[in-house]
Amino acid sequence: MELNNLIASSEMVDVYKVGNMCVKLFKEGVAKTNALYEALTHSRVEATGLRVPVIHEVSVIGNRWAIHMDLIEGETLADRMKADPANLDKYMEQMLDIQLEIHSKSTPKLSKLKDKLNRLINDLDCIDDVKRYELLTRLDSMPKHTKLCHGNFTPDNIILSKKGTYVVDWIAARQGNASADVGKTYLLLKLKYPEMADKYLDLFCEKTKTSKKYVQDWLPIMAAARLAENIPEERDFLMKWVDVVAYE
Repeated sequence: MELNNLIASSEMVDVYKVGNMCVKLFKEGVAKTNALYEALTHSRVEATGLRVPVIHEVSVIGNRWAIHMDLIEGETLADRMKADPANLDKYMEQMLDIQLEIHSKSTPKLSKLKDKLNRLINDLDCIDDVKRYELLTRLDSMPKHTKLCHGNFTPDNIILSKKGTYVVDWIAARQGNASADVGKTYLLLKLKYPEMADKYLDLFCEKTKTSKKYVQDWLPIMAAARLAENIPEERDFLMKWVDVVAYE
């Protein structure tokens, strides 16, 4: 197999186009467990019937693990929003409807979001023990739900193709509380598309009849979990959200 058409790259993977397939090739040194866990998580999402790329094979190429899946070509919803800002409200509603469809699904075998958040906060070394205790106490008090949560839901992960609208990047998917997932999206929008963030949160609360404070209660928790990803340019922003104890 020739891998000469690189279409994306990150710290952990290089993504290649091979015919009508997409090959996600993990970097040298990335553990086998990372590739297999991502493939398992994605496969469990596939089973819900949502429109996502289908995995066809997990293999080893050279000494690197690889996941082979459908190639979904098209523009992202983020690109569409930038190209047609006059219709931003329409696209944000489309984005939220897709997320609510995801939240309507149940995946009993998927790992639990609360367990992941607990582990990330316990492992965080940039907060003191008092802040850690506050975050873990708040996390423990939050209602336990089993809705499918994407974990990294932004307009960049929604692809508008000729085949339909697809959601990609499911490595962070867990079962848990939809408002936690919304809190994560809100923070990601604040970081990259700040003009959308508050409008998105207002729209979610209006559509689902959810109290804004209920979502806001998740924000310090989700900010702490994001800190664990160690993205230097996000650190100051996230530390401010972790320090927020109460919202008006």
